[in-house]
Formats: sequence, C-alpha cells, structure tokens
Amino acid sequence: DEKYLDQTVEQVKQTLIEQHGEEDFSVRTIADLLNILTAITNVIRFFLAAVAGMSLFVGGVGVMNIMLVSVKQKTREIGLRKAIGATSKNILYQFLIETVVISIIAGLLGIFFGVTLSWIISIVVQSLDYDYLFIITPSMIVIPLVVSSLVGMTFGLAPAKRASKMDPISSLRYE
Repeated sequence: DEKYLDQTVEQVKQTLIEQHGEEDFSVRTIADLLNILTAITNVIRFFLAAVAGMSLFVGGVGVMNIMLVSVKQKTREIGLRKAIGATSKNILYQFLIETVVISIIAGLLGIFFGVTLSWIISIVVQSLDYDYLFIITPSMIVIPLVVSSLVGMTFGLAPAKRASKMDPISSLRYE
C-alpha cells in the first residue's frame, strides 16, 4: 500500500543489512523509477525540440536563399513593373506571396512524408502484435502548415523588402 511505502522500504533495508552485514545494495520503488523515466523523457523532449528548432531555422535560411536568387533573377522584371507604375508595396506582396506558396508546398510535402512514415511504422508495430493506432487529427495538419508559412514569411521578408526598394532605372539596366 502506498501509505506504508516508506516504512516498507526501511524494513527491506534493515532485513538486507542484517543478512549482508553491510549496505551494499539499493532499494528503489516504482515512484523512484517513474521519476527517473520522467527525467529521461524530459531530456529527450528537450533534445527533439532543439532539433526541430534547428530544422526550422535551416529551412528558413533555405527559403531566404531561394528568394534572394529569385529577386536577383527578376531584377529586370521588378524594374519594368516599377517603371509602369507598380508600387513598392506591390513588389513586396509579390515576393511575400511567392515565399508563402513555396513554404506551404514544402509544408505539405513534409506532412505527406511524415504521415507516410508514421503509417509504415504503425504497420510494422502492429505486425509485431502490439496494439498501436494510427491516428491523424486536423491539428496535425493545420499547425505544421501555419508554422511553415510563418517561417517562410519571416525569412522571406528581407528579400521581399530588398526587391521592393530597388531603383527602377538601375534594375532595368541590370544584366
């Protein structure tokens, strides 16, 4: 019984000390093991969060590089659009929308591969006679799409601002 746990541990220790002559053992309870398991789980959770954060950062840098190349390739187009009346705001929105579309497509691909891998893992686990359910909730789709859009928009803002501030005359002369 849980209310007699400490008393029982002490009795077990005393009995073992009497039999061994010294305390060359340790007595652990289920509560101790649960605390150890919780500590290990927290470390793993922190590690996975750090890996996820680094992955988002690297993905954001990748999106930013793609958008910088896109701005460079469309320099003449930006100059032409500005020369015929497009505002800096129009150019900014053009590149932000492009960034969000790229990010959403990347997010959808990530969701597809993640769901596929999870489904394969569930089949393997079920084939080993474990009771394992494969469940996909709407939040498992919406949250990654929102996060990938926000990361894309955040990292795509600098190239979009750069494009919106280009001088139309020098942009048209660009080769």
